[in-house]
Amino acid sequence: MIFVKTQRGMEYIAAQNIKELINDVKIEVRPAGYLGILIVHSGELEQVRQVPEVERAIPVLFEIESSLSGILEKAEEIVKAMGEFDTFAVRATRRGLKHRFSSMDISIQLGKRIQEMSGKDVDLNSPDKAVYVEVVNERTFIGILDGAEERRKYTPEKANSLRFFEKVSFVQTPYLENLKGAREIGERIGRNAQSFEIKELIIAPYGYVDAEELFEFLRGVRRGKLSRLSIQRRSYAREVRETKILVHDLFQTLRDKKRRKNVVIATDPTGKQISDVRDELKRAFERANEIVIFAGSRTGLPKGVLRLADFVVDLSPYITFPTELAIPVSLTAFLDIYEEMKAERSEREQ
Repeated sequence: MIFVKTQRGMEYIAAQNIKELINDVKIEVRPAGYLGILIVHSGELEQVRQVPEVERAIPVLFEIESSLSGILEKAEEIVKAMGEFDTFAVRATRRGLKHRFSSMDISIQLGKRIQEMSGKDVDLNSPDKAVYVEVVNERTFIGILDGAEERRKYTPEKANSLRFFEKVSFVQTPYLENLKGAREIGERIGRNAQSFEIKELIIAPYGYVDAEELFEFLRGVRRGKLSRLSIQRRSYAREVRETKILVHDLFQTLRDKKRRKNVVIATDPTGKQISDVRDELKRAFERANEIVIFAGSRTGLPKGVLRLADFVVDLSPYITFPTELAIPVSLTAFLDIYEEMKAERSEREQ
């Protein structure tokens, strides 16, 4: 038996494609009415995995009645079935309203039992073995996958981009045109800043600005940030860094950020293309305590800021991108350079 997960709405398409590969196979589509799952009564795991609509195919070791005690009683057999491993994780999903236990109860208590019996460590990000407990009303399916079979967001081979973003201070001149436009653009900027979890976003007007427009822009920034932050806290299995939002005069911000171990970058169409300063940026990033990126809005950055910046970079020659894209375009471009610098330094140290 194989417990199959699909995108919601793709269950019948996946089932039809599985039947084309495996003749006369019995498939339960949307058991108990739950979207996104199939139960395939076959042992042809590799055939099932050939179907692109299949997100995950879990070979079922045990099907039992749904109770926490019944699940925990299987711990010894689960450990035996896991074979050789150093680390493991329990992934539990409970479907149904009448159970007196939660997915978290399964994960914690079964994980504790397996740890006590095996003496191995829990690793939620890169386990050698992953135990899946899929509860569908009164039926519970238990299976095991090798860690290599999981498509994981975080692996030891991937660079941790947060190490770069926690150094970034992004200085944005406000977008002030009309109340509605200021609020909408502000919301997108706030959402983008929080998405990357940068150290701080500094809204930096200069000269006289319309108070009502600035108020609407800042309100939008705050709303966008909080909207994204709430999603991150629900979605991530790690602590989320909340991006600070500050307001300061543009020229005073430049004076404050021009320190010995800071790198000040201005983004502007008059600058050099990024490939021309790539090596210089890598050397600067290697010594930087803070990476300060200035971005203009409708009228661009003042010439004095461009003159005093360490680098003036044209991120997209011959293209002027919208104000709200300054954060994602800048950060993804400079992250690539930062990770290349880290990789080269690691090679030198070996």
